Amino acid sequence: MTDALLQYTTLPQWPKAYPASGASATLKFLNEDFIVTELPLQLPSGAGEHIWLDIEKNGANTAFIAKALAEAAGVQEWDVGYAGLKDRYAITRQWFSIYLPKGETPDLTLLQHPEFKVLSQSRHVKKLRPGDLQGNRFRIVLREVSGDPNAIQAIEANLQAAAARGVPNYFGAQRFGHDGGNIEQGRAMLAREIRVRNPKKKGLYLSALRSFVFNEVLALRIQQGLWGQTLPGDVMDEAGLPTGPLWGRGRVITTDQAQALEMGVAERHAGLCNGMEHAGLDQERRALVARPVDLSWEWPQADQLLLTFSLPAGTYATSVLNEILHTTEPERHTESAAAE
Repeated sequence: MTDALLQYTTLPQWPKAYPASGASATLKFLNEDFIVTELPLQLPSGAGEHIWLDIEKNGANTAFIAKALAEAAGVQEWDVGYAGLKDRYAITRQWFSIYLPKGETPDLTLLQHPEFKVLSQSRHVKKLRPGDLQGNRFRIVLREVSGDPNAIQAIEANLQAAAARGVPNYFGAQRFGHDGGNIEQGRAMLAREIRVRNPKKKGLYLSALRSFVFNEVLALRIQQGLWGQTLPGDVMDEAGLPTGPLWGRGRVITTDQAQALEMGVAERHAGLCNGMEHAGLDQERRALVARPVDLSWEWPQADQLLLTFSLPAGTYATSVLNEILHTTEPERHTESAAAE
């Protein structure tokens, strides 16, 4: 079946690597149940044309903070940089930069706002750009954990498997917009059924399509019983893990069985893949496995599970949670974006 016959109006239920635990829990019941700390690539040097700010936010999204900082510093929003988006309904700590080459340096630690505070500021020689981070550290409390009599044992087994072997490095559902709507919008844009003039929105749609095709490749490997295996022709990353395609123009560098699997997915979604090539995206690779670092857990109460772990930049905490148990969020939390 080619994508001429496919529907992109709903997200598929991509398969998991480990058996379902049969357990469920509430995620982000309180903001303090989801604490994220950004792990920066570097710290500010103390001199340069940019002010770097270490900020803790509570209940605000990253773009809102950037806009507030621009107003406070008297600059345009594009003069404010950050390395990654962080969840709104959470307590998160991350770095921002502001381009202020001339004049007096405002003391932004004096800013008073109910949803964020500036912990420190210093100057540096460069702007923070998306992806300028090592990763993120998570502290997550899952509440109202419930399931059958064997659920706790199944949760423990999946946690041990995730710690030992990692989890599928899926792009999280929030990558695809509300109810996966960015995929269909992106398809319509590439098919010239709609015209998208906003460069930021166009970039979101293209990113969603790339992520979708990657998830489809990863899902097929799991469906075929190939999770945790290296295939003939795989391209490995620096950590020795097999990678999947971030689609674009250029030669597919896998060979043999790995290439056949990837090209089969590309043929199935030929309209998306051809459109991304013509949109100017280049072929890139992404690890198929996400390995949580220092994964630990405890049970503060019989129905509460506390998890702590770190993940590299670009990977999703939901990839870990989805392999352990089924989570739902309070209705008011459905618009949150994942930390990257």
